[in-house]
Amino acid sequence: MSGNGGNPNEAPHSEHGACARDYRSGQEVRWCPGCGDHAILSHLLKLLPKLGVPREKFVFVSGIGCSSRFPYYMETYGIHGIHGRAPAIATGLKCAKPDLSVWVITGDGDGLSIGTNHLIHALRRNMDIKILLFNNRIYGLTKGQYSPTSEYGKKTKSSPHGTIEQPINPVQMALASQATFAARTIFSSGNHMAPILEAAARHRGSAFIEILQNCLVFNPRAFDHLNAPDTRDDARILLEHGKPVRFGKDGCKGLVMRPRGPEIVSIDENGVREKDLVVHDTQSPSPLVARMLAALAPPEFPIALGVFRAVERPTYNDLLLKQIADAQDGKGQPSLAELFSEGTTWDVTGTV
Repeated sequence: MSGNGGNPNEAPHSEHGACARDYRSGQEVRWCPGCGDHAILSHLLKLLPKLGVPREKFVFVSGIGCSSRFPYYMETYGIHGIHGRAPAIATGLKCAKPDLSVWVITGDGDGLSIGTNHLIHALRRNMDIKILLFNNRIYGLTKGQYSPTSEYGKKTKSSPHGTIEQPINPVQMALASQATFAARTIFSSGNHMAPILEAAARHRGSAFIEILQNCLVFNPRAFDHLNAPDTRDDARILLEHGKPVRFGKDGCKGLVMRPRGPEIVSIDENGVREKDLVVHDTQSPSPLVARMLAALAPPEFPIALGVFRAVERPTYNDLLLKQIADAQDGKGQPSLAELFSEGTTWDVTGTV
């Protein structure tokens, strides 16, 4: 398997005796050489053996798109669903089999077009599922049309004069949907992506990660500014919990809050000190600062990468099981005939 994430066979064995190659299926990986999907697959293969979960307890659910071929390449259970419906399938699966580790693999076209409502409801319910959204800002599988995350004015096969739509910000949407874990990372930085994937995997509740990744054929330069050594320091903010928001060469710049919103400042100029900067808190009861950081975008601001929010809240699955247990308490398991006849019933008499 080609990719940017290293050799998955080098991953350590798990307590179940499995290693990364045991999670890789025999299917030929059919992504284009150089596609960012390879790196994501490689890092996930290295992560799964570390989680202490038997291989037969993992299920990967996808919709339609390049990213949605993911279940074919995992030697686990998997469902290749229909366009946009992966969160709905995953919701039903997790409710029926709460002991499974359920992962949704989707893309900006699959998850944020026809699938947007399903994604929002899975997040607001705090389903105990992990959602990885591969964002290359283009429809790759259907050969280069603009997607819901394409930049305003982008020229593509379906927008030859430039798009006239504002793009969806996936992390903003996740936070507005009350996701208890929301993060953003980039395929080209394994040191950044790997710990975020693990944090999401160990989070109990809805975990959403936007993964910025290239489409080498139809949108190859989408994130060059975040990777190039001469631009990346000023183009991205690497968020760290409990620390001031700094970026630039040697952390020379920072973010402060003004009455009209965030502002970039140079530290040690005009009396600005580190104590004046916004401090990132993933566990804050209020998501307001996280939403502000998620909204930062060029050309005015750099893009923030990292975990935006990680809080605990009862999961839908736990609440559902408790509600069922409470309803059954003292009543036992009813028969099918009793279920049919209980509640509001009518006796229909006479003729029409």
